[in-house]
Amino acid sequence: MLKCYALFCNCTNKEFVVLIINKISYRSYFLMAFLGLFTVSVHAKNIQVSPTDNLQQILNESDNGDVILLSTGEYFGNLIITKQITLRGKMGAVINAQGKGHAIILKNSHITLENLKIINWGDDLTDQNSGIYSTDKVKGKKATGLLINNNDLIGDGFGIWLNNADQAVVSNNKVKGNLKLRSSDRGNGIQISNVTNSLISNNEASETRDGIYVISSQDNIIEKNIVHDLRYGIHYMYSYDNVVQYNTAYNTRAGYALMSSRRLIIKDNKTTDSEDYGFLLNFITESTFTGNRVKNVWTKPENKVLGRDGKGLFVYNSGYNTLENNTIDTAEIGIHLTAGSENIKIYGNYFINNPTQVKYVSNKKQEWSKDGRGNYWSNYLGWDMNNDGVGDVAFEPNDGIDKLVWQYPEMKMIMDSPAILILRWVQRQFPVLKPPGVKDSYPLMELPVSNSELELSNTSVQNNLGSQ
Repeated sequence: MLKCYALFCNCTNKEFVVLIINKISYRSYFLMAFLGLFTVSVHAKNIQVSPTDNLQQILNESDNGDVILLSTGEYFGNLIITKQITLRGKMGAVINAQGKGHAIILKNSHITLENLKIINWGDDLTDQNSGIYSTDKVKGKKATGLLINNNDLIGDGFGIWLNNADQAVVSNNKVKGNLKLRSSDRGNGIQISNVTNSLISNNEASETRDGIYVISSQDNIIEKNIVHDLRYGIHYMYSYDNVVQYNTAYNTRAGYALMSSRRLIIKDNKTTDSEDYGFLLNFITESTFTGNRVKNVWTKPENKVLGRDGKGLFVYNSGYNTLENNTIDTAEIGIHLTAGSENIKIYGNYFINNPTQVKYVSNKKQEWSKDGRGNYWSNYLGWDMNNDGVGDVAFEPNDGIDKLVWQYPEMKMIMDSPAILILRWVQRQFPVLKPPGVKDSYPLMELPVSNSELELSNTSVQNNLGSQ
C-alpha cells in the first residue's frame, strides 16, 4: 500500500513514511485514513474504450472496482461517474466538455482519475463550472478516498473543485486558465471546501484566478505545489489545523493570502516577484511561520498609487503567532504590522535590502527577539565588540521620522537633509519624544550560509530603487 501511494505522490517509500510520520504529529488518525483509501472488488475488470464508444453508457454500466482505459482520441460530453471506478487515459486521451458545464462530475467515494487531458469546460462561475467537480455527499457522509493524479486541465472555469471530501489525494496535476478573461472572471486552479485529512501535492496551477483556494477545510497537507501568474498563489479562508509547506509561488499579486484561519503551520515556502504581498496574514491566530522565503515584492510603476507599496509580510489583525527564520529580501516594505497585530513572536528572521524594513502602526511597544536572539537587518549600523554574533546596540527600525514619512511620502525627498538629521538626534537625546514602536535588542550580525545567496547585487537593488 505504501509503495502504491508513493508512486501517486511522486516520492520514495522513505519520503512517504516521513510525510505520514510528520502528519501524525498533528493528527494521529491521519495514517489510518490513508490506509483505507482504496477498496477494490474481487470482480473488478479492465474495460478498453475507444472514442467511438459511448463512454457515459460504459461508466453507467461499470461495477465498483472496474478500471476504464481510454484509448488515444477525443471524448465528448459532460461525464458523470457514479461508481467506485478508475478512469485512466492513455497518452493523447482528451475529454472535451464542449464549452459548457462540468467536464467530469464525481458522485461516489473511491474514484480515481488519472492521465487525462481535460479541456473546454464551462465558464459560469455561479454554477461552479469545473474540469473535475465533486460536491455531493455519499449516503450522508463525505466522499472518501478520491484520487486525482497526473491530469492536465485547460479551461475557463475552476480546474479541480472538491467539496465535502475526506482522505482525498490531488497530486501531479497541471491546471491552466485563460488569460483572455479578467482575473476575477476565471475560476481557481484547485478549490477545496469542507475537505479534511487530504493531501494536495506536486500540482501546478497558472493563469487562473487563485492557484489553490482552501475554505472551511481542516487537517490537510498542501505541499510541493507550484503556482504562478495568478492573483493569489495559495488562498486560505476559515480553515484550521492545516500544513502548508515546500510550495513555490511567483508572478502573483500575493504569493500567499491567509485569512480568518488558525493553527496553521506555514513552513519552507517560497514566493518571488509578487506585486502587493509576499505573505498576507489577515486575522490569523495561533499559527507558526518558519523557514519561508520572500523575494522581490515590488509594485509596478504603472500601478503605483499613494499607499500601494509591495510588502514582504503584511500582518493585519493577527495575534498569538510565531514568525521565525523567514527571509524577506527586496520588498518595498519588509514587514508591515497594523490593526492590533500583537502578542506575536518575531525572531531569527532576515530582512535584506528592503528600503523600509518595518512599518509598525500601533500604540504599544514590541520586542522582536527571544532568548537573546533577534533578527538580521541589512541596514543595521551597530557593532559587535565581543564577537558573539549579536549587535551591541539595539535596532529600532521605525522611529518618529519613519512615521512622518508614512503619513507624508513626499518627505522622502528630504530624508538626508540637515533638518531630518537634527530631528533624529533630538529624538535620541530625549527618548520621551519617541513614539511606541518595534525594538530588536539582540540584532543578528550575519546571515547564515543557507541565506547568504539571497543577497542581491548592488546593481539589482539600484534597479529596483530606481523604479519607484
